[in-house]
Amino acid sequence: MALFLIETKSVLALALAAIVLTVGTPVLGQNCGCAPDLCCSQWGYCGTGNGQSGPCSAPPSSNGVSVPDIVTDQFFYGIADQAAASCSGKGFYTRAAFLEALNSYQQFGTVGSSDDSRREIAAFFAHVTHETGHMCYIEEIDGPSKDYCDETNTQYPCAPNKGYYGRGPIQLSWNFNYGPAGNSIGFDGLNNPEIVATGRVISFRTALWYWMNNCHDLIVSGQGFGATIRAINGRLECDGANPDTVSARVRYYTQYCNQLQVDPGNDLRC
Repeated sequence: MALFLIETKSVLALALAAIVLTVGTPVLGQNCGCAPDLCCSQWGYCGTGNGQSGPCSAPPSSNGVSVPDIVTDQFFYGIADQAAASCSGKGFYTRAAFLEALNSYQQFGTVGSSDDSRREIAAFFAHVTHETGHMCYIEEIDGPSKDYCDETNTQYPCAPNKGYYGRGPIQLSWNFNYGPAGNSIGFDGLNNPEIVATGRVISFRTALWYWMNNCHDLIVSGQGFGATIRAINGRLECDGANPDTVSARVRYYTQYCNQLQVDPGNDLRC
C-alpha cells in the first residue's frame, strides 16, 4: 500500500492554526522548556504573545466528553487488528500508548459540542488509518531514499545523515516538523528522529502534536473533514491532484462517524 505523506505541513501550519485563536489568560511554561516568564505556543515556540511565538492563551473549557469512553478497545483494535501479523506496526500501535499520549493533549476530543468531539476522533483515526494502512506501517515505505530536508529552514537545520521521512500514526515528515515537535514533546527531533518509530507513546504524541496545531481548530470551527485533508496532504491530494486518496480518507471518516453515531457534517472533500 502506498502511503501519501505530509509534505504541506510547514506551509500550512501558521495559516491554518491562525483560523481560530483562543483569547484568554496567558499560560506559562507548558511543555516547551520555556523560561518561567514565557509561554509555550501551539507551534512549540517560546514567547509572550501572538505571532510565531503565540498565541499564548488559556485553553477553552472542556465539554466533559471522555475520549477513552469513545476510543474503546473495540474501536481502536477494530482498526489495528486489520493489519497483517507481518506488519511492523502490529503491537507497536496500542490503545494504551494512545491514551498515555492523550494526557498531554487534553483538548483533543473535548472542545465544542459532543458531536464535534466524535467528529474529531473519527477524523483523526481516519487519517491514521490511511497514513499507516490500518496501523500496519510505522515508517514511510522507501522513506530513507527520499529527501525531506528543507535546507532553507535555518531555525530547524537538518542534522548530518538523518532522515526526516514519514514516521508514526500521522507520518510526521520534514525537519521543520521534527524540530518543533521534539521541542514541544521533549525529544531531540533533529538529531534523533528515529525515536518517533521506536517509542510508542512519543509516536502518538507527535501525531497529536501535529493534529492539535493544524487540524483540531478546523473540526471545532465546523470547516469540515476536507479541511483536515488539506492540512495533512493538501498539495498532493486536494484540488483534483489525487481524488482517489481523498475518497479513501472520506470513506474511513464516514465509516468511523457511523460507528460513533455522529453525522459527518459537510465539506468532506478538498
